[in-house]
Amino acid sequence: MTQGKTVLVLGAGIGGTVAATRLRRMLPREHRVVLVERQSRHVFSPSFLWMMIGQRSASQISRPMQALAKHGIELIQGTIERIDPATPSIRVDGKELSGDYVVIALGADLAPDTIPGLAQAGHNFYTLEGAASLRDAMLKVQSGRIVVLVSAMPFKCPGAPNEAAMLLEYDCRKRGVRNRVQLDLYTAEPGPMPVAGSVVSGALRQMIESKGIGYHPNHAVTAVDPGQRRISFANGATADFDLLAYIPPHRAPQVVRDAGLCGDSGWVPVDRGSLETKFPGVYAIGDVTGIMLTSINKPLPKAGVFAHNEAEVVAHNIARAITGKGAERRFTGGGECFLESGDGRAAFGSGNFYADPAPQIRLRQPSTILHLGKVVYEKYWLFRWF
Repeated sequence: MTQGKTVLVLGAGIGGTVAATRLRRMLPREHRVVLVERQSRHVFSPSFLWMMIGQRSASQISRPMQALAKHGIELIQGTIERIDPATPSIRVDGKELSGDYVVIALGADLAPDTIPGLAQAGHNFYTLEGAASLRDAMLKVQSGRIVVLVSAMPFKCPGAPNEAAMLLEYDCRKRGVRNRVQLDLYTAEPGPMPVAGSVVSGALRQMIESKGIGYHPNHAVTAVDPGQRRISFANGATADFDLLAYIPPHRAPQVVRDAGLCGDSGWVPVDRGSLETKFPGVYAIGDVTGIMLTSINKPLPKAGVFAHNEAEVVAHNIARAITGKGAERRFTGGGECFLESGDGRAAFGSGNFYADPAPQIRLRQPSTILHLGKVVYEKYWLFRWF
C-alpha cells in the first residue's frame, strides 16, 4: 500500500485554490492536501474594478473559505509564521506542520507605507476596503482632478490601472460630471502593459487618451503630501489631485523573504517550466514568483491567469510524482485578460509571453461581447471553485 503523502498549499488566492482543488481530485484519499490561509473569505480581486464604481458589492465577489472543505481539502485558517523549505515544514500560529511537497502561493504583499504619505492621501483600490472607500468618494465628486497612480513596479494585474482610469471616466460621464472633472493616469511604467510589446502598448495608450484621460509614463513616486494633495516624482515633476486612486508598491511576503526563498529581484526564482524552486519538492506560483523573460529582459507580469495556469501544471506534476501516472507538464507562458474600457465594453489581450524573440500578444478591440465574457468568467470562477 502506498504510504500517504502530504502536500501543503500556502495561500488560497487564485493559484492556491486551483492547486489545492486539482490535487485533491487527482490524489487518492490516503494522501493529504492541506491548504493554509489566514483569511476567512476568498475575494475575487479582479472585480474590485467594478466595485469601485458601484457595480459590485463585497458579498457578490466573495465566498466563505470553508466551502473548499467540501472537496476534501483540509483547510487551516491561520498565519504562517515560518517556512523551512529545506525540511520542508511550516509553522502556523505556533503549530508545526511538515509536508512532502509545498506549493507557495502567498501572492504579493501591498506596501503603501513604503512611500511617505501615500496611504493617508488616497484609496488603494487593490483591496476590498480601498475599492469600497473609492466608490463612496466617487459619489461625492462633482468637479476637480482625479489621479490614478501606479506607484512602483512590478505590480499585479498589469491592465488594472488602465481599466481603472477608463472606468472612472465612464462613471463620471454616467453621473453627468465629466465636463467638470479632469482625469490623469501617472505610472512608473514606460507605457501601458509594456511587456506586451510596442504595438499593443501603443493601442492601449491611444484607447486611454481617446477618452480625454491624460497619460503620464515614467513617473516614479517619491512622496505624497496628503495636506497639499500633491504627488512628487523622482523626475522632479509634481501633480496635484482632488481624489487619488492608487496601486501601492508590491513586495514578497515577509515570511517568504525570511525563508531565504527570494532572489536578487526580491521575488522567488523558479524553473520557468516546472515552477520548482531551488529546494526539491517546493514550488512557487503566481505573484510571489519572479520569472525573467530573457528575450526582452523583463519579468513575466504578475496576473491571476498565470497563477491559475501555473497551478494546473504544478498540481499535475505533484500528483504524477506521487501516483506515477501521466506525463510531465510544463508551463509554456500562455495568458490572456479582459480590459474593461467603460460603457459596458471590454478589450481582450492574449498570447504567449514565452515566445521568441519576444512575447506574441494580440489585443482585440473593445466590444459588448467581450465585456459580457468578463462578467460570465467572474460568475464561472466563483461557482466553479466554490
